[in-house]
Amino acid sequence: GAEPMTAFKPRTTHAELGEGYFDKVRPAAFPQTILRYRNQRAAASVGLDGLTDAQWIAHFGRFEPLPGSFAEPLALRYHGHQLQTYNPDLGDGRGFLFAQLEDLNDGRLMDLGTKGSGRTPWSRGGDGRLTLKGGVREVLATAMLEALGVNTSKSLSLIETGEELERGDEPSPTRASVLVRLSHGHTRIGTFQRLSYLKEDERLRRLVDHSVRAYYPELWVEGDNGRAAKFLGAVSEAVAETGANWIAAGFVHGVLNTDNINITGESFDYGPWRFLPTYEPTFTAAYFDESGLYAFGRQPDTLAWNLTRFAEVLLPLGEHAEMEAALNRFWPAFQPAIWAAVLRRLGLATLGVEADSALVQEVYNFLNETQMGYEQFFFDWRGGDGSRALRSPAAEHYRGAAFETLAGLISAHPRAGDANLEHPYFSRETPRTMLIEEMEALWAPIAERDDWQPLYEALGEIEEMREAYAGE
Repeated sequence: GAEPMTAFKPRTTHAELGEGYFDKVRPAAFPQTILRYRNQRAAASVGLDGLTDAQWIAHFGRFEPLPGSFAEPLALRYHGHQLQTYNPDLGDGRGFLFAQLEDLNDGRLMDLGTKGSGRTPWSRGGDGRLTLKGGVREVLATAMLEALGVNTSKSLSLIETGEELERGDEPSPTRASVLVRLSHGHTRIGTFQRLSYLKEDERLRRLVDHSVRAYYPELWVEGDNGRAAKFLGAVSEAVAETGANWIAAGFVHGVLNTDNINITGESFDYGPWRFLPTYEPTFTAAYFDESGLYAFGRQPDTLAWNLTRFAEVLLPLGEHAEMEAALNRFWPAFQPAIWAAVLRRLGLATLGVEADSALVQEVYNFLNETQMGYEQFFFDWRGGDGSRALRSPAAEHYRGAAFETLAGLISAHPRAGDANLEHPYFSRETPRTMLIEEMEALWAPIAERDDWQPLYEALGEIEEMREAYAGE
């Protein structure tokens, strides 16, 4: 409409790559566009919070272009290792890059990408659609991960589309939706793998330059021969930090293919994700992951494996020794990141490498031995506060001999200044969790009688949890 637009800053940066990286596509035309979820906080970060619902649906349900960004959406081209087997038949099969804009808080380049927006040249016989349940699951995953301090894409919009989809792995026909996610980039390890596989060396070099300028501008030096190695090192550290945060959050991504690893280190693309009920390194999310390749405890190794594939395709652009050193930044970044993530979750301050690593080791020994609720433990010991822990439904675990060593390590660590224990969230008896049964319990009323209230209430609780952990 002619109503004034809000104060967003559109960009077309990805289009500057030119030919060979994407295909211009048309969005699907949906029979209905029913707005089910609108993330005002994420929208505000890029200046889209002032859109009317009608404008919102026009842009995120019918995909009328965002003024100043792309005139036509771009379906991105990439390959990837899936369950560690190379697949050259990938690419954006049911999504596209709809628009780019600037984060108003820090000036970062942000993408509006879709899931379920129709067929593209890369759909490989699929219908290009997203089930409504799949959309709801992604909204819950991103909200929960953000609340737990993980660097994740944000679910911006979920619109139900009035189509009926046939799916082999859930009751069919099933309802359909289109999701828009706000992400810090959609360039994946698999994007580089594709150019290497096709021997498009000049385009590969161009993508490295583009990625450094757009996403790691602090590394940009004109005419730098070591650029590819510096880029690989920065990506390795960013990915290590995300992996550490998944472990601290008890999160299993489920599909750690190289096309699901974002070069900014941002966690994205949530299919069969799970949160751990109790600490179990072999816990697996995806029914098709029969060997447990992407099990909870194997995620860090898998990320390192994926980064090694990334290093292989970048190798022609740098010195071998520099590339190896860059790749080897993963584990030295992962270790302190896991200590920091666990301390952050516990609201405790650092005491240095030795004390922090002893504490974290003992936390996982204890969780392994007792098999108590994963999230309950972090909730109970927020700020190192034993009085809260003794009122917990899990209190008996803290009275046994198994806890003695850990109790000493916790009490030695000072409380962090932002533990925020006076926040109403911490007056609960049990933490907000999102185990598979809870997710199914939120979906059931939607499926059975179109009752969205339980979902919206859960999202409100997750937002309260985010504020508590963010010190708001």
